[in-house]
Amino acid sequence: MAIEKFTKITSSAVPLPIENVDTDQIIPARFLKATTREGFGENLFRDWRYDSNNKPVEDFVLNDPKYSGKILVAGKNFGSGSSREHAAWAVHDYGFKVVVSSFFADIFRGNSLNNGLLPVLVTEDFLDEIFAEIDKDPKAQFEVDLESQTFKIVSSGSTASFEINSYKKECLLNGFDDIDYLLNIKDKITAFEASRA
Repeated sequence: MAIEKFTKITSSAVPLPIENVDTDQIIPARFLKATTREGFGENLFRDWRYDSNNKPVEDFVLNDPKYSGKILVAGKNFGSGSSREHAAWAVHDYGFKVVVSSFFADIFRGNSLNNGLLPVLVTEDFLDEIFAEIDKDPKAQFEVDLESQTFKIVSSGSTASFEINSYKKECLLNGFDDIDYLLNIKDKITAFEASRA
C-alpha cells in the first residue's frame, strides 16, 4: 500500500477521551495473522465496538453516526503496550490520517510515521480545548497543516504547533516510505559513491 502525500487536511474529528489506550485495545492480538496493511480497520477497537455476540455497541464513539472525520482525538498515552505495527495500520486503514494526543508511546509514534499516519502531540490544555469543541459541535472542523506544523481549531482560530522529525516530515509530504526516499535520492547516492572511488 502506497503512502499518500500529506500536506494539509481540514476535517471533523472523532473523540476518544480515554487515557492509556494500548495496542491490544487498538487491534486485539487475535487479528494479527495478516502480513499486509489492508483490512485491519474493520477490527479497530474491536472489543469496544462489538459485544460478545458481535453486535455493535451503540454508545461506542465509532458506532455513533454523529461523529466522523479523518482525525482521531485520543486521551493521554495513546498506543502504549506491545510494539505491534498493526496498531498504526488499523488506525490508518479505518480512514484516520491524524491522531492527536497529549502523549504517545514512542514505538506507536514511530510506527505511525512509517505508515502515513500523522501523530500530533499537543499540550493537555489544548487537548481539552479540542475535546470541548467537539462536545459543543460534533461537526466542528480542525485544520492540520504539516508544512507549518500546526493544528488549528477552525471556529476559534486557536492554534498549536507540533514537532515532527524533519526526515519523517519530508517523507509524509512526498508520500515516501524509506525505500521511496532512497530511490528519490539515488542520483545523489551514485554521485557520492563515485566521488569516493
